[in-house]
Amino acid sequence: MEKVLCFVLGGIALLAIVALVVILIQMKQGKERLGSAKAEAKKVMEDGIKAAEAKKKEILLEAKEDTLRLRNETERELKERRAEVARQERRIAQKEENLDRKSESLEKKSEVLDEKIKANEDLNEQIQEVLAGHLKKLEEISNYTSEEAKAELLIRVEQDARHDMAQKLDELEAEFKEEADAKARNLLSLAIQRCAADHVTESTISVVTLPSEEMKGRIIGREGRNIQKLETLTGVELIIDDTPEAITVSGFDPVRRETARLALEKLIADGRIHPARIEEMVEKAKKEVEAVIKQAGERATYEVNVHGIHPDLVKMMGRLRYRTSYGQNVLQHSVEVSWLAGMMADELGANGAVARRAGFLHDIGKAFPQDVEGSHVELGVNLLKKYKESPEVIHAVEAHHNDVEPHTIEAILVQAADAVSAARPGARREDMENYIKRLQKLEEIAEDFKGVEKAYAIQAGREIRVMVKPELVSDDDMKLIAREMAKKIEDEVKYPGQIKLNLIRETRAVDYAK
Repeated sequence: MEKVLCFVLGGIALLAIVALVVILIQMKQGKERLGSAKAEAKKVMEDGIKAAEAKKKEILLEAKEDTLRLRNETERELKERRAEVARQERRIAQKEENLDRKSESLEKKSEVLDEKIKANEDLNEQIQEVLAGHLKKLEEISNYTSEEAKAELLIRVEQDARHDMAQKLDELEAEFKEEADAKARNLLSLAIQRCAADHVTESTISVVTLPSEEMKGRIIGREGRNIQKLETLTGVELIIDDTPEAITVSGFDPVRRETARLALEKLIADGRIHPARIEEMVEKAKKEVEAVIKQAGERATYEVNVHGIHPDLVKMMGRLRYRTSYGQNVLQHSVEVSWLAGMMADELGANGAVARRAGFLHDIGKAFPQDVEGSHVELGVNLLKKYKESPEVIHAVEAHHNDVEPHTIEAILVQAADAVSAARPGARREDMENYIKRLQKLEEIAEDFKGVEKAYAIQAGREIRVMVKPELVSDDDMKLIAREMAKKIEDEVKYPGQIKLNLIRETRAVDYAK
């Protein structure tokens, strides 16, 4: 046991010795490495000091070189400036010498000029003495004083000047008038050439194509009730003759004629032709015509590039599509007047927008029905005032027939454009206008009688179909009304041949089975 313990202790002592040896060895190695590091650090420090010394020498050398270069540049610039100053001094000295020479020359010229002035003054005194002597002699010879002679001379000069001025004014007026006429012709020709419009005289008939001859009998109806109903509702005349598969719709009012044509086409397409169906189709046709009128007004406003017009005015302009003036379509005439007035205003530098707008609206009063009192100019002006159109446009519309004196260039241009549009070859036809006016007059006379509901002039004015109110007019009263109506037509209307008066009194009873 003791041996073992001794062995263990001996081992531990050996391990301790070994560990101590190892530690001593490591300490020695650490001292060696520390010495090596110090030596290396000292070497690096020495190398850094050497490099810094070299850099310092290099920087000092560059600084010396820069200083030397700046010194040389400064000396060169200083030499140049000194040379420039020397040149300026020489030029100034030269100028001073020139000024001295010029001053001496001016002094000499001034002396000479003073001598000449003195000589001229002496000469003027002599001239005045001579003139005074001559004036005295003239006064003695003419028995006029100088003041009287001046007054007489002024009177004669004034008379001669007035005569020459009047003659010159006449020449200028003739020249300006000739030049103005030439410019006006040139301006109108330019506007007319740019505005190429076609003119088709309005007709008073429309032709409706039938699918077969058998359709004519259905349109006439039993005892003619269908055709009579259609004519009564539309106010036109249906002419059914030997023309194959066609019916002619005749009427002076384009709106009625178009309504009848559309209604007839709808009835033919539908196939059910009887009085109740006729009333329904006529109402539909009237609505379609109203839509066409609105579209026509809108299309016309876009065509002439006039915007911002009240929708009611646009609709009224659309109604002019079914109006004619001496055979000329009024809506197309308004569009053409707008074009012409606008182009002439642009050429003259006037307000083209006002001219175009006034030219487009100048005949809007013709869209009113015939039972509205007043001229188309008066009606149009009142309508434009109602919808707040500008004063310039209203004045141009009011003056286009010289109802008032035009005082703007746009109003005069609208007058000229209106005349040009109407004067185009084939634009208007006098007979057509007189014919339509006669038919309108016949309807107006018939509608003036008490109890008359509606009157239609048909068969080119050879017949007047009058619808009376049954509750106000009896069968006996109809004969008296017809006689009085005929007498009034004979007194107020001029017409060829004779006119037939056809009064119709119709009583209806309407009820509904529920």
